[in-house]
Amino acid sequence: MRDVLDALMLDWRAGSTAGLATVVRTFDSAPRLPGASMLVTAAGDAVGSVSGGCVEGAVFELATEVISSDQPVLVRYGISDDDAFAVGLTCGGILDVFVEPVSRKTFSQLDEIHDDIEASRPVGVATVIEHPDPHWLGKHVIVRPSGYTSNLESDRASSAIADDALGLLAAGRNSTLTYGTDGERLDEGMRVFFASFAPRPRMLVFGAIDFAAALARLGSFLGYRVTVCDARAVFATPARFPDVEEVVVSWPDRYFAEQLELGLVDSRTVMCVLTHDPKFDVPLLEIALRGPELAYIGAMGSRRTHDDRLERLRAAGLTEAELGRMHSPVGLDLGSRTPEETAVSIAAEIIAGQWGGSGEPLGFLDGRIHHDN
Repeated sequence: MRDVLDALMLDWRAGSTAGLATVVRTFDSAPRLPGASMLVTAAGDAVGSVSGGCVEGAVFELATEVISSDQPVLVRYGISDDDAFAVGLTCGGILDVFVEPVSRKTFSQLDEIHDDIEASRPVGVATVIEHPDPHWLGKHVIVRPSGYTSNLESDRASSAIADDALGLLAAGRNSTLTYGTDGERLDEGMRVFFASFAPRPRMLVFGAIDFAAALARLGSFLGYRVTVCDARAVFATPARFPDVEEVVVSWPDRYFAEQLELGLVDSRTVMCVLTHDPKFDVPLLEIALRGPELAYIGAMGSRRTHDDRLERLRAAGLTEAELGRMHSPVGLDLGSRTPEETAVSIAAEIIAGQWGGSGEPLGFLDGRIHHDN
């Protein structure tokens, strides 16, 4: 929706109805990812794309019908359909496309969502795309880090959707969720598409070592935009870190200071300092621990390395409160030995800190499994 939002808002503010088509699920070699949108305006203009040209004609006709009928529709286009070649989807892929009428009546919260997106505030929209009761179709749950609003008539369903969507929002991910007809934890009954309007959070990994390679892979899997930074060009190569967003050859403290100055580090950013070499990690941690709040700052090393690091940082003038922001030795006590096991330990500590988890086995605890924060 982000790509067509400006055009959509023109109709919304004018009190008109537009037809919004969104890719909600893909299979095989589909040309666009979930979240891709195409808008048919009240004047009959097409904006955006759901397939790079393959099925736009068919979607345009369907969106025009939806504007007239005011009824949302979920449709599948793919090579398995009888009319696959007629609509032009010959790439072998399959698209599920949800087409909904958008107006002040059907989507009263759209102006607030627009304001959030314009201000770069994280916000997500969960839309009911499949339900045995047609009255549910096109209903929305708006999710923000601070909470949610909903026009569903079921508190149970709204709460379940928001609970799951909050994690997707934090990761900046789109996804289709499945529930029972009233939000039960079942595999069928209601399908909901969640569109996240937030950039993926960053994971900054300092130290191009084998532990960094394992953590980078896991960080990418968890939805982070991963950067690996090391001053040693022989180690910091894209070939050694194929799963990351970027590999940077620079002194860690210099690179991090540049990212701060450019405003590319925020409260969702996690930092993992794996160099356990004082000439690299102490100058970097001086800046990070005195800087703006990050989601996580972890530093690897033995207990002896940790004690030495603390003494060096204290000598540099850091306060106990500032030192308290650092997780060191890094990770939870899982008995980890290999780089991959250590990466899981670090990721577990990051997740626990993000959602308020205790790190204890769930079987030993009472209360809700999902934490609010």
